[in-house]
Amino acid sequence: MAQPRISAYLPPEIDPTKAALAFGRRALPKLNEELQSPELLTQQRALMALCDLVHDPEKVYQAIALGFLDSLKTLLVHQDQTVRQKTTEVLSIMALHSIGREGLIRSGVISALTGLLDDPVDICRKNTHQTFNMLAKLPEGAGGVLRAGLIPPLVLKLKTELDEIQELILDTLSSCLRVEVSEALAAGAIPVLKEKLSHPSTAIRSKAAWVLLEISSHAEGKIAACEEEVVPALVSLLGDTQPEVQVNSAGALMFAIVTPQGRSSAMGAEAIPPLLSLVAEETSKARLNAIKTLTLLAELPAGRGALLEHRDTLQRCLDDPSEAVQRAAEIAITVIDWKP
Repeated sequence: MAQPRISAYLPPEIDPTKAALAFGRRALPKLNEELQSPELLTQQRALMALCDLVHDPEKVYQAIALGFLDSLKTLLVHQDQTVRQKTTEVLSIMALHSIGREGLIRSGVISALTGLLDDPVDICRKNTHQTFNMLAKLPEGAGGVLRAGLIPPLVLKLKTELDEIQELILDTLSSCLRVEVSEALAAGAIPVLKEKLSHPSTAIRSKAAWVLLEISSHAEGKIAACEEEVVPALVSLLGDTQPEVQVNSAGALMFAIVTPQGRSSAMGAEAIPPLLSLVAEETSKARLNAIKTLTLLAELPAGRGALLEHRDTLQRCLDDPSEAVQRAAEIAITVIDWKP
């Protein structure tokens, strides 16, 4: 069922054109004073003006140097929802710039934002997750998310959040899981992600498969994915109507079946026919992942026997425009032709 888009609508009295803004170097110091004002309307208008200014990386640099982040962290717990909305928006815009990301990470904004995971206002939560997503793209930011203990609550929020926010959570998790997976596994991430593989949203299906790819790139993740029977679910997505879902599912499957248990599970799920279909499609972006996955299955006697009948499909890939696909096809054919 379609969900309504998260609205950033503001009360009509919050008119940014009425914000008293000085020009030049005095503008930001004045705004920082207004952020600390006891007057609610003054704070709201200052935040509106700041949202416009921080689109400029130079203004972001100046704001950080002037100590704006301390003021903004204080406003995150403000009882007025408009103040929280615009404060989180300012932070999410600052996080778009490299200087902003570095400043936010150093200042402890990640921990300060954790209290907004349960904010009753949708746009506040969305802005919060946009900030987490951008910060986690840096190794230091991903580490900050992990140190803040955010992985378990992020996994939990995948069950209840709006679709727009679920997409952001999946992006954040994919960045963090490149660093470490044990917390996500302990939090029950794999069953939740497995459920998301059948979500009606293409983006969520695709991103869930990508997060499973990140998990399965770790040894303990491969074992857990097999124990939770993720492989059959990934096999079913190889025939998805959306190419991006096919690509990520084939990639996740490739990592998950490195173990003997994973390969047996893939054979039981009859993975070879849909993988061959991806290889045979001239426009398939999943071709490389599919060939590598078939190579792993060819290491099983049953897999090798089944693939001998389709050797020509892989033979055609030797003329593929992609050198990576050509090399993968050569390896696959070598494995298929091997005789004990």
